[in-house]
Amino acid sequence: MALTGRTALVAALGALFVGLVLPNWTGLLAVELPLLLAIVADLVWAAPVNRLLFTRSGDTSVRLGEQTVASLVVSNPSRRPLRARIRDAWPPSCWPSDTPPEAGHHRLRIPPGERRRITTTLQPTRRGDRTAHRVTVRSYGPLGLAARQGHHQVPWTIRVLPAFTSRKHLPAKLARLRELDGRTSVLTRGQGTEFDSLRDYVPGDDTRSIDWRATARQTSVAVRTWRPERDRRILLALDTGRTSAGRLGNVPRLDVAMDAALLLAALASRAGDRVDLLAHDRAARARVTGRTGHQVLPAMVDAMAPLESALVESDLRSLASTALRMAPQRSLLVLFTGLDRAPVEEGLLPVLSLLTQRHTVLVAAVADPRIDEMARARGSLDAVYDAAAASRAQAERKETADRLRRHGVTVVDAPPSRLAPELADAYLALKAAGRL
Repeated sequence: MALTGRTALVAALGALFVGLVLPNWTGLLAVELPLLLAIVADLVWAAPVNRLLFTRSGDTSVRLGEQTVASLVVSNPSRRPLRARIRDAWPPSCWPSDTPPEAGHHRLRIPPGERRRITTTLQPTRRGDRTAHRVTVRSYGPLGLAARQGHHQVPWTIRVLPAFTSRKHLPAKLARLRELDGRTSVLTRGQGTEFDSLRDYVPGDDTRSIDWRATARQTSVAVRTWRPERDRRILLALDTGRTSAGRLGNVPRLDVAMDAALLLAALASRAGDRVDLLAHDRAARARVTGRTGHQVLPAMVDAMAPLESALVESDLRSLASTALRMAPQRSLLVLFTGLDRAPVEEGLLPVLSLLTQRHTVLVAAVADPRIDEMARARGSLDAVYDAAAASRAQAERKETADRLRRHGVTVVDAPPSRLAPELADAYLALKAAGRL
């Protein structure tokens, strides 16, 4: 049961009447007893809450930052009209921080035996699965003095997918890829490459390239032409340890790495390469293998959505061994991790030679633009000290990157806004150089 503000107002006016006109027990009973009877009658006339029926519908997934609608159908099977205020409770991360508290509250009136639909507009600010908590109903009587209150569990889950803001770079990178294919897919003859097409024989062609079956079906001699293989393997390895939990502005490092990985996966799948995914800290958190073509991106987005950074030091040795098991043949291994000196020296460098012997290794790291701002500041004594600390951090980061490059690793170290396109450019450069 819940009392309304109208009840408090009537009680306050009655107290004023008792105090000024009948300051005795008779006056008190004359005011409060009718009010009590009115409250009881209002509760009796209010529609029962426990008999209401609820049905959910709407989207089950949405991209981070985009709006979606969760629908709730409320049915009133009782013989009394429902005058209610309903709160459809969702986690706070389902709305931006400046959203008013009344965002999930609804008022409605349902005649007996009818139903109504209410919609709640959500705009999640965090990835992962967002589950509706419960539906709280406050059913008012006709006098508006009291209400019955109860709640119902109406489960519904919306998966918040990574935003993939870097998809705006995809057309330009695909154009670059088509230009690259036009230059590098020179028709060659011989074995061990991918079949491309048939053409007429010209003097000087290797007779082993003659396709006798095709020749039998036409009047001229047909020769097979070949092109460099497109079915390359790429393994994207996300480090989900403590360093990925750091925030750059309002965005975690892990989300920036995911965005860059999605752009690279989209580009590589269009190039005909096979792309797999591994998310790992001390153990494997997500894997996507065996997907091709248009299946790659949806599978990766779905696997990345519930990932959260673990506040533990990543076991890069275990990550490397898992990657070697997932990619036994030569592949491009793209490792999304930090360039902090201690984790690289203790975890990555001891296993790097094993990785580079079998794979082409590319390390993608997110640089903090705030450090660059601090390094340029000179306005005050504190700013000078901050600039000195930032310059030292930049020097250590550069030294770590140089050590990785000396081991044959390609390093992409860029701020959040540039990591995805620069990683795509590095992939295209490796492809142009014939290292894939």
